[in-house]
Amino acid sequence: MHREMKIPTNSQPAELSPLNKGLGLMDRALSFGEIPALGWNLLREDLSLPAAVLFEDKLAHNLQWMQDFVAAYGVKLAPHGKTTMAPKLFTRQLQAGAWGITLATAHQTRVAYEHGVRRVLMANQLVGKLNLAIIASLLQDPEFSYFCLIDSAEQVEALGHFFQSRGQRLNVLIELGVGGGRSGIRNREQLDKLLGTLTRWRDQICLCGLEVYEGILKDEPSIRQFLQRAVDVACGLAKENRFDRSPIILSGAGSAWYDVVAEVFSKAELGQPMEVVLRPGCYLTHDVGVYREAQQQIQSRNPVARRMASSLQPALQLWSYVQSVPESDRAIVALGKRDAAFDAGLPTPALHYRPGSPAPAATPSRWKLTGMMDQHAYLQIAPGDDIRVGDMLGFDISHPCLTFDKWRYLPILDAEYRVIDLIQTFF
Repeated sequence: MHREMKIPTNSQPAELSPLNKGLGLMDRALSFGEIPALGWNLLREDLSLPAAVLFEDKLAHNLQWMQDFVAAYGVKLAPHGKTTMAPKLFTRQLQAGAWGITLATAHQTRVAYEHGVRRVLMANQLVGKLNLAIIASLLQDPEFSYFCLIDSAEQVEALGHFFQSRGQRLNVLIELGVGGGRSGIRNREQLDKLLGTLTRWRDQICLCGLEVYEGILKDEPSIRQFLQRAVDVACGLAKENRFDRSPIILSGAGSAWYDVVAEVFSKAELGQPMEVVLRPGCYLTHDVGVYREAQQQIQSRNPVARRMASSLQPALQLWSYVQSVPESDRAIVALGKRDAAFDAGLPTPALHYRPGSPAPAATPSRWKLTGMMDQHAYLQIAPGDDIRVGDMLGFDISHPCLTFDKWRYLPILDAEYRVIDLIQTFF
């Protein structure tokens, strides 16, 4: 016997508490619908800084750019939701044409489901009693489509026993991996053992396709070799009639090599209908660090990206105040590790605004952050630079995933820096 977990279906809270950072002044809790009417404007200092903000025009551009790219290859898009964990952005991605949303955990899957997402590719192994129970409860909804990864016979045994006790069937993709990497089948012996176990649990485990994460590798030849290995394995499994779903799913692609995955997988001939599903997550907000560098490589090597005559644009910025200029070549900014990613480079100064001036201006190229503490950042300047306490600085970031998770709410701004919407994150 097992106790059924009841999963409530909730959307964002009806009211927004005034006790959240990066927002404007509220004397009471407000509904989300009331926020645009308040007329908050970043440049008018209506937001408490530091604040993380998104720009509507760039979000819209990036949404359309990626949909156009995948359409050119005839493949599907399941953007990785772990980047933003913002259901309002999930909705926009789905409305723009995404096949589904990729996620990494049972909890993230539940968040997405409760906000209306009805197709999830969990690009991870499903392990653990409560995690299995969460997914089993969601699968009680016949309109919910869910896929997770398998890479061992032991995992298949655990999933088979659990879902047999529930009278349910679980959709899975076999994950292939590489030596020294993270999860995934490494060799033929492991694959044969897994397939043997799958045969015994075919009534409970539905094999739907094959998955890889190529981003663990760092050079194009190695990635192409890995992707071709995936195609060869998928072809072999298709010939053996191992797959229980048509079309067969072939999935890969982080945010750095999605073009190569699209090229290789779209040319695969499995002898059966096939869906190629790409999973980049960072394209929606992009950045000026690791993913800008990756995108520049894509624009250089990929003919489809070159023909599109535009590229992804950084849509996420952090704004803060200069709080001290204690030395002629150093300013202190009220921004720190509690606010911004720092694992792949420090935030980059982009815009300088003195309250009351007509508009922000580009920062001098010599300005850069040299270090961050929890709530302070060290800005290197030059003697004589026109920078004062109270000036506002806008920073571009590198690696949006680890900036989003530091913010519960992010305002969306129009071209005049007016707050026109608000997104909520669920980390």
